[in-house]
Amino acid sequence: MSPLVLLFIILASLSSCFGYHIEEPLYQTNAYERYPMHNYWRFNNAKHERFGFMTRANRATPHSSISVDDFGAKADGRDDTEAFQKAWNEACSRGASLVVPENRIYLLKPITFSGPCQPNTAFMIYGTIKAWPVMSAYEPDRLHWIVFDSVSNFKVDGGGTFNGNGKIWWQNSCKTNTNLPCKDGPTAVTFNECNNLRVANLRFKDAQQMHVTFQRCFNVIVSNLVVKAPGNSPNTDGIHVSETHNIQISNSEIGTGDDCISIVSGSQNVRVTDITCGPGHGISIGSLGADNSEAEVSNVVVNRATLRGTSNGVRIKTWQGGHGYARNIKFLNIVMQNVTNPIIIDQYYCDQQVPCQEQVSGVQLSKVLYQNIRGTSASEVAIKFECSKSVPCREIYVEDVILEPEGGSGGTIATCENVRYVNRGKFFPQCSPSIK
Repeated sequence: MSPLVLLFIILASLSSCFGYHIEEPLYQTNAYERYPMHNYWRFNNAKHERFGFMTRANRATPHSSISVDDFGAKADGRDDTEAFQKAWNEACSRGASLVVPENRIYLLKPITFSGPCQPNTAFMIYGTIKAWPVMSAYEPDRLHWIVFDSVSNFKVDGGGTFNGNGKIWWQNSCKTNTNLPCKDGPTAVTFNECNNLRVANLRFKDAQQMHVTFQRCFNVIVSNLVVKAPGNSPNTDGIHVSETHNIQISNSEIGTGDDCISIVSGSQNVRVTDITCGPGHGISIGSLGADNSEAEVSNVVVNRATLRGTSNGVRIKTWQGGHGYARNIKFLNIVMQNVTNPIIIDQYYCDQQVPCQEQVSGVQLSKVLYQNIRGTSASEVAIKFECSKSVPCREIYVEDVILEPEGGSGGTIATCENVRYVNRGKFFPQCSPSIK
């Protein structure tokens, strides 16, 4: 065998064994580029192959299935946590599929499903997993209910429901009752340091706070989720992305009391496609830079989204005093229906009871594109670019954006401070030339 042939075989083997990322021309934003308006990131099976061996591994059928009932789960209103932990330990050690049977409701206290596991381990939820209703059971860690930790080549699927049983937490939130001290509540489902992960065909309901978080994960496909909580439920973000690289979120319906999707520092190569959002606070990048922290977010695409009755549309929010950047961001092909703040950049974000003091430093926002965004605004200010005096927004591109008043009466305006933008195509309402 020739050395060249041998080298080719070795390289091919490596590419099939490790996830990888290719930075595509999609992210090469500059003032002279012309942006196609449709068909970004229509993921099909061929496209999924760019995520390395994740989809090949997840397509494989686990060689055995393990029901939580076989380990003593009763679904009779009593605590089934111990049975789930035993079933998981067995499934993880064998690379099997843990099955949560349909038409049954299992009550769980806080639990962590830890890896590493054998390849092709799966969590197939057909029934309902519901959070234990007594708040004291979540001490001393009030931040988590269900955690999947350090599991690779892993699938969570089945059409079932994670029910956070969040009403008691909302009633005891300082945002609901200002006389109470502000304390964190649990995220319903957390994926921590999971690689080559697929989460699909699930319902998340009434989380204590956030519904599902991807934290320090790599190579993730999320699809066909339904995430629901009342519009007045505090801090109940739908999908939260933190320090995660290479994540695709698609074909999902989200309506909560906070951001439908929130993307925060350390996240890179995030693609959000075909999302319906409402009620809630819209699709947000941030908040970034809280407590004078460093923030880094890059290569984010939000394509084909419909927002109905939300308090914000597409939003970037940063605190004063932060550092770092958010750049290479695209909001494409978005419909706004009766949205209060359809397009907003807020570099003076201040989510606290005490007013925030003005500071010199800030997170740099640059290379942000708004393209083919249409619909109606519930407020007069349809576009708000409130950028930092010390770190102005740079390279903001607006193309074919038309936002008219809801109901057709009155008008809409744009308020723009400390921003340099480039306008192509139709743009209404426009910023005043004097502050351009």
